[in-house]
Amino acid sequence: MAGLWRSYQALMTRYPWRVQIVTAGSLVGVGDVISQQLIERRGLAQHNVQRTAKMMSIGFFFVGPVIGSWYKVLDKLVVGGTKSAAMKKMLVDQLCFAPCFLGAFLGLSGALNGLTAEENIAKLKRDYTDALISNYYLWPPVQIANFYFIPLHHRLAVVQIVAVAWNSYLTWKANKM
Repeated sequence: MAGLWRSYQALMTRYPWRVQIVTAGSLVGVGDVISQQLIERRGLAQHNVQRTAKMMSIGFFFVGPVIGSWYKVLDKLVVGGTKSAAMKKMLVDQLCFAPCFLGAFLGLSGALNGLTAEENIAKLKRDYTDALISNYYLWPPVQIANFYFIPLHHRLAVVQIVAVAWNSYLTWKANKM
């Protein structure tokens, strides 16, 4: 395991953007597999591989680039590594970024699932508030620790590791029709 971590660190040093994006896409995919197998109890024979591929594409092309970029912007908006700066970053993240990101994620997944604009809006009206409240139970303490203890180039990976459970919930929520 230590060797795997060292290899990941070396790749992060050489190719930080690519590694962050691949990590995000892979872990969103893992979240969907967990959602289908443990939450929805589909079984391997009923596993929707196309859905997992769609969710991974959202991770690769949306989650990874957007969150990776957001952390860079946030570090410029709120400078420093103090406890106070970590708290300010968490507040900006949770009050400004999270509501927009969550709405975009749910809307994008609806569009990839073939929902019409009207169906997607109805689904957002039904699921968004519940998902945002659930977000606020999980992410504020995680983000305070992330902003205080974790260097910028590892924040997306830390968030995505915690987000395996979150992604399982989100993919279930996003794909519940």
